Amino acid sequence: MDAFEDDFVEIRHKRFRFLISKNPVNKRMQSYIKELKNRNINVVIRTCRPSYDPRHLFNAGIQMAHLPARKPWIRFFNILKEEFYEGPANGIVIHCVAGLGRAPLLVAIALIELGYAYEDAVEMIRAKRRGAINLKQLNFLANYKPKSRLKATKKTSCNIQ
Repeated sequence: MDAFEDDFVEIRHKRFRFLISKNPVNKRMQSYIKELKNRNINVVIRTCRPSYDPRHLFNAGIQMAHLPARKPWIRFFNILKEEFYEGPANGIVIHCVAGLGRAPLLVAIALIELGYAYEDAVEMIRAKRRGAINLKQLNFLANYKPKSRLKATKKTSCNIQ
């Protein structure tokens, strides 16, 4: 059995591949990095207080972003656009302390931005991660209004002759 089998939950939608995870710790970091490499992950998003030295990830060629606790949306959506529209779309890990709160909440928001009804997004996540998304977060999602933040933008150039 894989040592990290229960640590990662994968959610997919077209080009988007999210892995929800609990917080890694320094003593397991080398194994964690090996698992990220095996899963073709090159971006880790941390949504909680640090519990590990990010240099471990950087030295392994994995990008790490820390999102602020309040209104992390702008940075989160920018990372997703860079990774899934401008990059090779390998997938990203999003983690919080237990992998039940902020990380699944952000994935649910991304799914809503991609066209899912909030109920469907929550159901998809909870089917793979029991206990994910608490009542307060569920109420937030019920009132969340998508703003097309993850729509693909075509880069065009105009040449005047």
